[in-house]
Amino acid sequence: MSILARYLNKQFFKFLGICHLVFVFLYLIIHFFDRVDNFAESHVAVGKMAAFFVSQIPLIAAQMLPPATLIAMIITFSFMERDNETIALRSCGISIIGLCKPVLAASCVLALFLFCLSEFVVPFASTFSNRIWRGDVQGQGHRNALTKTHTWYRGSQCIYNVPFFDNEKKLMLHPSLYFLDSSFSLQKKIDAGKAVWTGDGWELFNAIVLAADPSGGYSLKRHDTLRLTLPEPPEIFIMERREPEEMNLWELKAFAQAMQDEGYEANRYFVDFHIKIAFPFILIVFSLMAPPVALWKRRFSTPLAVCAGAGVCFTYILVLGISRAAGIAGVMPPVLSAWLANGIFSMLGIYLLIIKNR
Repeated sequence: MSILARYLNKQFFKFLGICHLVFVFLYLIIHFFDRVDNFAESHVAVGKMAAFFVSQIPLIAAQMLPPATLIAMIITFSFMERDNETIALRSCGISIIGLCKPVLAASCVLALFLFCLSEFVVPFASTFSNRIWRGDVQGQGHRNALTKTHTWYRGSQCIYNVPFFDNEKKLMLHPSLYFLDSSFSLQKKIDAGKAVWTGDGWELFNAIVLAADPSGGYSLKRHDTLRLTLPEPPEIFIMERREPEEMNLWELKAFAQAMQDEGYEANRYFVDFHIKIAFPFILIVFSLMAPPVALWKRRFSTPLAVCAGAGVCFTYILVLGISRAAGIAGVMPPVLSAWLANGIFSMLGIYLLIIKNR
């Protein structure tokens, strides 16, 4: 690594550390005051409340790393421009593009770090924090055990296994109900094609009932429809739906594919799957945008450059939000909706670099 690369990376990572800590702290403070009333009303213990906010830090850190990277790069190059270091370097034959290579390499390393953080740490931390929020704050209980695509729920009369639940239609798809006695021996098992909430219970369609008989064996019966008076309402299964941030890349893809195979609308999950892949590349995109923004005008002060960087962040979020909504609505393919913002801002950054390098 050259002396220039070491100097640039040292300055960049110094400002990145400061910016990232400030952004995470501010986000956490706002998040705390937004949620603290809910914890107080639910009489949640202070230790559990602290655990909730601590477990939110990985997700917040992942979300704040791209804007912190952009602002840190802008400050780095803006300070170099202020101290006439860029003029000295260009007089030595180092172009703006050559000046950007060390931070571009650093952004690639950060992108790998962000991918690992989002893939291996955030899902577990988000699942833990959401369990506290749903169970202790919203009072939805802790009796559900979530796996990749199935929800297990211990009700008052039986144990539910629900592979998929349609929130809008309030129906279970391919549920299995297990009825156990006091010694946890299986007394009856019901498999159905679907189950629809009737207001006071569930109506099962294409049900197969496996029931224990007095002789110690089991009998099998088929029912086109079967009504069961069970107290568990559909809200129990709606509230325990896993969010995309609670799943890693492969779990989210498997979930989306399974939803699609069962005939359900899965665009949202496919879009979020591709966004998970595209998300770390934001750092590389911002590393292309930061130098021309910081060096655009000779007397472009650091505060103005930082404001311009904030504008770039908000514009990026706006474009990503619009393209994501279009992908979910089926207007554009999920891959395109996830990568559109990266593509637009990458081309814009390269164009500005070429213009500034002249």
